[in-house]
Amino acid sequence: MKIVVCIKQVPGTNDAKIDPETKRIIREGIKAVMNPFDTYALEEAIRIKEKVGGEVIVLTMGPQRAELILREALSVGADRGVLLSDRAFGGSDTWATSYALSKAIEKIGSVDLVICGKQAIDGDTAQVGPGIAAHLGWLQATYVMAISDIGNGRLTTKRMHEDGWDRCTLVLPAVLTVVKDINQPRIPTLKGRLAAQNVEIPLWTAMDIGAELDKIGLNGSPTRVVKTNPPAGRSKTTLRIEGTPTECVRKLVHELRLRSFI
Repeated sequence: MKIVVCIKQVPGTNDAKIDPETKRIIREGIKAVMNPFDTYALEEAIRIKEKVGGEVIVLTMGPQRAELILREALSVGADRGVLLSDRAFGGSDTWATSYALSKAIEKIGSVDLVICGKQAIDGDTAQVGPGIAAHLGWLQATYVMAISDIGNGRLTTKRMHEDGWDRCTLVLPAVLTVVKDINQPRIPTLKGRLAAQNVEIPLWTAMDIGAELDKIGLNGSPTRVVKTNPPAGRSKTTLRIEGTPTECVRKLVHELRLRSFI
């Protein structure tokens, strides 16, 4: 089975600033790490490979330094990595990003399964995985918390939703987005890290993947960020509720209703 895991480089700090002109995160000078949710996608792909055989390919789109997270993925068991890097990709929104990734997946060829983390912590849109499926015209399952019964060109997933979970079977090829409940990511070994440094990682441009220039970058992005605001600060006031258990419950429910929590 050939599995592609889409990963992203995100700021490794809570102090990232927003450019007032472009409304985008200022990434220069900020430590970057692999998107935490993508580590679960990578781990699940490696487990599937260990169970049924095949190959795990990690794919990311970003500047040259994004190669670091590809090597991190290689150090825990991915077989090879591909970096999409081109000035033409700059300013891509989730639609343009998912389009570019889908073109790279087509170029890789004969892919059976694409796995993504449920969302990126810098955007929180959860749109890229479903967007890839839409561009490829493949079946998809989101918020997957377990995968089973892999074989005969299909797999079964346990999918989380608001009312609990459901079980669905998909015919491959397909795209999945996974939640952190699905596994516990492994830690890279020293041997793995050393081996990852010697792997050649190809860099693909927009021309290499056959992307249409009017569908990528800022010009190919239908969404625009028009305003950004920092999140409101949390109140540090502590309310002490006293009385009998019944009285405390009544007062607590009343306070929660005032704060619109329930």
